[in-house]
Amino acid sequence: MNKEYYSIAKKIEDLAIIPVIALDNHKDAEPLAEALINGGLLAAEITFRTAAAQKSIEIISKKYPQIVTGAGTVLTIDQVKQAMDAGSKFLVSPGFNPTVVDYCVLNNIPIYPGVNNPTGIEMALERGLDILKFFPAEASGGVKMVEAMGAPYGKVKFMATGGISISNVTQYLDSKYIIACGGSWMVKQDMINNGEFLKIEQLCREAVELITEWRK
Repeated sequence: MNKEYYSIAKKIEDLAIIPVIALDNHKDAEPLAEALINGGLLAAEITFRTAAAQKSIEIISKKYPQIVTGAGTVLTIDQVKQAMDAGSKFLVSPGFNPTVVDYCVLNNIPIYPGVNNPTGIEMALERGLDILKFFPAEASGGVKMVEAMGAPYGKVKFMATGGISISNVTQYLDSKYIIACGGSWMVKQDMINNGEFLKIEQLCREAVELITEWRK
């Protein structure tokens, strides 16, 4: 895979936590980005679960380049094109869609597809991908499953997402197979819709403080 694939993964690993965000209104993108910056969490995975995703990515990518902005829940090649046109630095999918993944690999687009079994890992390795999303993390067996899957594939690393909160995030990060965790607890959709950006900023700050303490 190209250098950008590993460069983005390194930035995400340095942050350790990726806010997974669903925006119903692109007008919330700017105050949300400012809350992330003020909270010290310079990453955003904007999911294509809402119609506002593409415009939101475009706003954050252009106005807040210090945030590593990517697109999540990318299910089709059309969404890949929309995300990249909007300025996404990386793509994440919940599962492994060979059509989407092959398109991204062919066009040197950093994609971290979702897997939760050895078959998915081997499909990824066949395409030169060794940094993957582990999803849904908690429902798929959590840290124990990561450890069991990681053992036969020594170089494979995961970004774990799904059921992760401030109470269990460091348990995942303790695994040598996990480079980062995705979570929505600090950027919940209802908080965004209610304009609770100071609360989001505080929750981001608490997450950053937790990671700082964990690393000591």
